Amino acid sequence: MRLGLSTPVVVQVPGVASPWETEAGIADLARISASADDLGFDYLTCSEHVAVPAQDAAVRGAVYWDPLATLGFLAAHTRRIRLATSVLVLGYHHPLEIAKRYGTLDRVSAGRLVLGVGIGSLKAEFELIDARWWQRAERADDALRALRASLSSATPSYHGPFYDYEDMTVLPHAEQQQVPIWVGGRSAGSLRRAVKLADGWMPFGLSPESVRDLLDDVDLPTEFDVLLSATVDPEADRVGTRKRLATLRDAGATAVTCAVRADSVDHYCEQLARLRDIEEQ
Repeated sequence: MRLGLSTPVVVQVPGVASPWETEAGIADLARISASADDLGFDYLTCSEHVAVPAQDAAVRGAVYWDPLATLGFLAAHTRRIRLATSVLVLGYHHPLEIAKRYGTLDRVSAGRLVLGVGIGSLKAEFELIDARWWQRAERADDALRALRASLSSATPSYHGPFYDYEDMTVLPHAEQQQVPIWVGGRSAGSLRRAVKLADGWMPFGLSPESVRDLLDDVDLPTEFDVLLSATVDPEADRVGTRKRLATLRDAGATAVTCAVRADSVDHYCEQLARLRDIEEQ
């Protein structure tokens, strides 16, 4: 089972983010990403929100760094670790916009992009940027098919119910022959979408038992990823961290995205080393 990181600083969710993150800057982020890279973590994440409604900020948090700029910066400070959007809201972008911007990121990072996507859940944010809330699930399915046809092609062509284009040139395109796509969500529908149209599923807000029940109802493709999440404190709760990772593995996780408790940047990097040690035992 692989370990990835819910990158600190760039997303600060109340109850999950540590106090030191509010004052952390770009140099701290560079150090953390390089440490994770050196220690063999599989991926770093960054989420997308354009503007969080005030009434939602207490739950979701208000800090969301732009994923394209953030992951482009992290690409320059790492060598191996993959760079994952978690998640990019499909309804906010035309598929060719994603293909161009994130295809360029894949080139910049020498083929390390993972495109984590979702259908979106903040209606006020959709309305703010004139994105279409109605039929967003159907539009997301069409966008996923369009992305499959377009991410690694200089001359993409696609004909679907919502997106229709041909005779276009998009350069640069992604370096990978097939960019991994992970679908976020917490419903059986999101899992079906992931199995049918993508390479992995990133559920949130579900118990391990609920995840296992949903997985038992579908036939997963070969090499399909199931990416579960855990908040861990390897120093204070070594045994509990080990048990938590084992529980998620038993629930079907092929990778775990870890939010790591820490008191400072120095402590965070130390926690990463402890976490790798626990996982390897």
